Amino acid sequence: EKMVQRVRYRRKNSYNTRSNKIRQIRTPGGRLVAQHLKKKASMPKSYLNKLQRLGGIHRLRPGDNKRVSKTARKVNRPYGGYITPNDLKDRIIRAFITEEIKE
Repeated sequence: EKMVQRVRYRRKNSYNTRSNKIRQIRTPGGRLVAQHLKKKASMPKSYLNKLQRLGGIHRLRPGDNKRVSKTARKVNRPYGGYITPNDLKDRIIRAFITEEIKE
Protein backbone atom coordinates (compact mmCIF):
# COMPACT_ATOMS: atom_id res chain seq x y z
CA GLU A 1 0.00 0.00 0.00
CA LYS A 2 1.23 3.46 -0.97
CA MET A 3 1.30 6.53 1.26
CA VAL A 4 -1.08 9.31 0.19
CA GLN A 5 0.73 12.56 -0.49
CA ARG A 6 -0.81 15.69 1.00
CA VAL A 7 -0.77 19.23 -0.35
CA ARG A 8 -0.77 22.49 1.56
CA TYR A 9 -2.33 25.81 0.63
CA ARG A 10 0.33 28.26 -0.56
CA ARG A 11 -1.48 31.38 0.67
CA LYS A 12 -2.46 32.54 4.15
CA ASN A 13 -6.12 31.56 3.83
CA SER A 14 -6.41 27.97 5.08
CA TYR A 15 -10.11 27.37 4.41
CA ASN A 16 -11.83 25.85 1.38
CA THR A 17 -13.64 29.01 0.30
CA ARG A 18 -14.80 30.18 -3.14
CA SER A 19 -11.73 32.39 -3.51
CA ASN A 20 -9.28 29.73 -2.30
CA LYS A 21 -9.81 26.87 -4.75
CA ILE A 22 -6.79 24.75 -5.70
CA ARG A 23 -5.87 22.05 -8.21
CA GLN A 24 -3.38 19.38 -7.29
CA ILE A 25 -0.55 19.33 -9.83
CA ARG A 26 2.35 16.89 -10.04
CA THR A 27 5.63 18.67 -10.82
CA PRO A 28 8.30 17.25 -13.12
CA GLY A 29 10.25 16.44 -9.95
CA GLY A 30 7.41 14.20 -8.80
CA ARG A 31 6.12 16.41 -5.98
CA LEU A 32 2.40 17.10 -5.57
CA VAL A 33 1.74 20.83 -5.17
CA ALA A 34 -1.33 23.07 -4.87
CA GLN A 35 -2.01 25.41 -7.79
CA HIS A 36 -4.45 28.20 -6.94
CA LEU A 37 -7.26 28.72 -9.45
CA LYS A 38 -8.87 31.97 -10.51
CA LYS A 39 -12.56 32.46 -9.95
CA LYS A 40 -14.72 31.74 -12.99
CA ALA A 41 -16.11 34.93 -14.51
CA SER A 42 -19.83 35.38 -15.04
CA MET A 43 -21.27 35.76 -18.53
CA PRO A 44 -21.61 39.37 -19.76
CA LYS A 45 -25.27 40.41 -19.54
CA SER A 46 -27.42 43.12 -21.08
CA TYR A 47 -27.91 46.04 -18.70
CA LEU A 48 -31.57 46.34 -19.73
CA ASN A 49 -32.46 42.68 -19.27
CA LYS A 50 -30.14 40.91 -16.83
CA LEU A 51 -31.33 37.47 -17.99
CA GLN A 52 -30.08 37.93 -21.56
CA ARG A 53 -26.44 37.13 -22.26
CA LEU A 54 -24.37 39.23 -24.64
CA GLY A 55 -22.85 37.41 -27.59
CA GLY A 56 -19.40 38.05 -29.02
CA ILE A 57 -17.82 39.08 -25.74
CA HIS A 58 -15.51 36.92 -23.65
CA ARG A 59 -16.32 36.22 -20.03
CA LEU A 60 -13.57 37.93 -18.04
CA ARG A 61 -12.93 38.98 -14.47
CA PRO A 62 -13.12 42.77 -13.99
CA GLY A 63 -9.34 43.23 -13.77
CA ASP A 64 -8.70 41.18 -16.89
CA ASN A 65 -11.51 43.01 -18.70
CA LYS A 66 -9.79 46.33 -17.96
CA ARG A 67 -6.50 45.11 -19.45
CA VAL A 68 -8.01 43.69 -22.65
CA SER A 69 -8.38 45.85 -25.78
CA LYS A 70 -11.50 47.93 -26.37
CA THR A 71 -12.43 45.88 -29.46
CA ALA A 72 -12.49 42.73 -27.33
CA ARG A 73 -14.77 44.43 -24.81
CA LYS A 74 -17.48 45.52 -27.22
CA VAL A 75 -19.25 44.60 -30.45
CA ASN A 76 -19.20 46.86 -33.51
CA ARG A 77 -22.76 48.17 -33.27
CA PRO A 78 -24.44 51.09 -31.46
CA TYR A 79 -24.62 50.08 -27.77
CA GLY A 80 -22.57 47.00 -28.71
CA GLY A 81 -21.39 45.15 -25.63
CA TYR A 82 -24.03 46.80 -23.44
CA ILE A 83 -27.40 45.69 -24.82
CA THR A 84 -28.47 42.81 -27.06
CA PRO A 85 -29.31 43.38 -30.75
CA ASN A 86 -33.00 42.65 -30.07
CA ASP A 87 -33.13 45.24 -27.29
CA LEU A 88 -31.54 47.78 -29.65
CA LYS A 89 -34.08 46.97 -32.37
CA ASP A 90 -36.95 47.42 -29.89
CA ARG A 91 -35.49 50.77 -28.77
CA ILE A 92 -35.21 52.04 -32.35
CA ILE A 93 -38.76 50.94 -33.20
CA ARG A 94 -40.10 52.53 -29.98
CA ALA A 95 -38.30 55.80 -30.81
CA PHE A 96 -39.85 55.86 -34.32
CA ILE A 97 -43.32 55.11 -32.96
CA THR A 98 -43.10 57.88 -30.35
CA GLU A 99 -41.97 60.33 -33.07
CA GLU A 100 -44.92 59.29 -35.26
CA ILE A 101 -47.34 59.85 -32.39
CA LYS A 102 -45.93 63.37 -31.72
CA GLU A 103 -46.56 64.47 -35.33
